[in-house]
Amino acid sequence: MSTSHLDGRVVIVTGAAGGFGRLLCLGAAARGAKVVATDVDAAGVAEVRADIVDQGGAALDFVADVTDLAALRDVVAQVTREWGAVDVIVNNAGTMPLAFFADHEQAADAWSRCIDINIKGVLNGMIAVYDQMVDQGRGHVVNLSSIYGNTPVEGAAVYGASKAAVNVMSEAFRVETQGKIKVTVVKPTGVPGTGLGAGIVNGEAIIGILGQRAPQFYESFAALGSDDPKAMDLDPQSIGYGMLEPQLLVDQILYAMDQPWGVSIGDITVRATGDLYLH
Repeated sequence: MSTSHLDGRVVIVTGAAGGFGRLLCLGAAARGAKVVATDVDAAGVAEVRADIVDQGGAALDFVADVTDLAALRDVVAQVTREWGAVDVIVNNAGTMPLAFFADHEQAADAWSRCIDINIKGVLNGMIAVYDQMVDQGRGHVVNLSSIYGNTPVEGAAVYGASKAAVNVMSEAFRVETQGKIKVTVVKPTGVPGTGLGAGIVNGEAIIGILGQRAPQFYESFAALGSDDPKAMDLDPQSIGYGMLEPQLLVDQILYAMDQPWGVSIGDITVRATGDLYLH
């Protein structure tokens, strides 16, 4: 008998075709959840669904843009018809267009897209499940934020503002739905390997979150793969572990999801113990 609290719960994941989203889908399915993978990447979510079904799990896939509220509402309606409930939504879809204000000519379109996906997309996800979860009398909303949303830093004005908005919306949602809908806000530090960094407009804009540690970070990163003792520690068993693997972050998100209905883990920051991010 499964001891997972996720066993049988219906879990929707946005941005599910790759990165955190894909890993979350596979991890939730492994714990017995019925998984709904959504993304604008049709082939990607179809592959996620196929992988889960091949392993004996239950999964659906939908092509849906998080900036389209009607599309997300339609997903919720179809899932409810199929499985009778929506227990969890993970608003994971996001972009990270780091850039300085001086880069506005190159960054303006990416910043607008960031606002649409990171703020409106999360809001749309919460709106789409609200009525169903309230009618059920229980539900869980998990919103992906970032340590960039904690403190204003140069190079991350728009991205940081979008994540600060996620923090505020999440807490207001929790207060308004207390006793019916649980809310978890996840604030990772830097997590290479998810593809999120592909949206960076100006690579130098990461300076804001590194501050005075920037020279050490770049030196340590450049030495990766060598015998240089200054190279970043990649052993998760080491207290000096410096670069969080995506799966290790996902494991903590799944832990927050895999709780009895009466237990809510509201706010988690996950980082490698030896990383060089300041905030």
